[in-house]
This record gives sequence, C-alpha cells and structure tokens, in this order.
Amino acid sequence: MREKIAPTTTGHREPMSAAVLYTPEVLALAIELARNPLTQDLPHRGEARSASCGSTITLGLATDDEGRLSRIGVRSQACAIGQASAALFVSAAKGRTPQEVEAAGQAVADWLSGKGDLPDWPGLAPIAAARDYPARHGAVLLPWKAAAQALSLHQAEG
Repeated sequence: MREKIAPTTTGHREPMSAAVLYTPEVLALAIELARNPLTQDLPHRGEARSASCGSTITLGLATDDEGRLSRIGVRSQACAIGQASAALFVSAAKGRTPQEVEAAGQAVADWLSGKGDLPDWPGLAPIAAARDYPARHGAVLLPWKAAAQALSLHQAEG
C-alpha cells in the first residue's frame, strides 16, 4: 500500500496524516459549533459549499443598528475542519462590520494560497495545518463565503 503524500507550504512533500489535521483541539472546536444553532429569527442567510470536499454551511446573521454582526447561527454539514473554521468565525465575528468580515475572508484565502501570513483572526492556529491540505481549503473558507453571501444579500435589500 502506497502512502499518501501532500505538498506543504515549504514545498517539501510529506506523508499525509489525519492525526496532524484532526487534532483534539480541532475536534473540540467542531463541537463548539452546536452552541450557535441556525434559527428562524436570523434574517440574513448565506450558504457556501466546498467544491473539493462537498462540505456545506448555512449561516444566519443578524446585524445591529450600526450594521455590525450581532448574532450568528450555523447549520453545518462539513468535515471537522469546516466545522472548526465556522466555530472560529462565529467566536470572533460578532461586533464586526461587513467590511471587516470581507477583509478577513480575503486574508484567509490569501494565506491558504500562499500569498500571505496567517491572518489576524483570533484562534486560527488550530486549523493552520489545513494550509498544507489543498483539499481542505474550501472547507476553511466556508464561513467567510457564507457570511459574504448573507451580507451582500442584506446590503442589496437595504
């Protein structure tokens, strides 16, 4: 049986290990997502799907009078990395403006593609290993893509 090999951010090829990617910290974050259920009273909805793994996330958002995120609910059918990413998104997105969320999503995408350092978004270190697994990049980006869709629809309505 041949060992699977994954490219790394350093250009070296190393054996893939689910243990490296799905750490106890990542799995704990995935469980945290249950604290933010998607409820009917969240007026702005966005959905995202990862083309590489099929993971999906639906976000419900509410904003305050200043347009900042005030409440977030999630329905996830994603791998542990997608769920952990969503939990990290939820834990730091409240109080942020749509522009801040959009900029952070772009920073995460740039980092995953090797165009930048780990973004300044609280708590991303537990999922940093996902950068070395291109098949998981789409899962990492799910919450930012769903939020961007929900916020753009909200702005179009407003």
